[in-house]
Amino acid sequence: ITSIMNRVRNLKNKYRNEENITDEFNYTKISADTTDNSGTVNQIMMTTNDPEDWLCFLLKLEKKGVPQMDVGLLNRLIGRYSQAVTALPAEKYSQDESYARILVRFAELKALQDPEEARDQFHLARLNCKKFAFVHVAFAQFELSQENEKKCKQILQKAVECSAVPLELLETALQNLHLKKKQLLSDEEK
Repeated sequence: ITSIMNRVRNLKNKYRNEENITDEFNYTKISADTTDNSGTVNQIMMTTNDPEDWLCFLLKLEKKGVPQMDVGLLNRLIGRYSQAVTALPAEKYSQDESYARILVRFAELKALQDPEEARDQFHLARLNCKKFAFVHVAFAQFELSQENEKKCKQILQKAVECSAVPLELLETALQNLHLKKKQLLSDEEK
């Protein structure tokens, strides 16, 4: 646990440092960049600073394109998700579904750039929001996409053991894994 907590602390410090560098870089191009959204971010942080507002903002930002196809959008999204994760204390929001969704989506976006950093983010999401089955399924799906079927199965089994809900979601994912499907959950099941 100490090792995991040290890793979490290091990740938080790393993202804070990256955020400061990114903010300095973005400051020079704010006037030319209409997609900056810093006003919205500042408003969220100064008023409610809750996961629901952050998630709503981030999902609207994602609708502006396809991150898998647009590196600029992907980088902006990763930067904004990083801000959200930094701004929302895990101790306060670990039982909040929107917070869990932010952590999972951040990890999924990081997977497009760096699988090792994504794995760290999935660990963080699972550590902080273990009661949500979708967090475990997303991590298991990531491991399956990395061709690590054994790790995928372990994650799902541990999720069942820690009573993540809904249990049906985990059972369906395990069943699909046993059937050798590439997707643990279909779009309808999600």
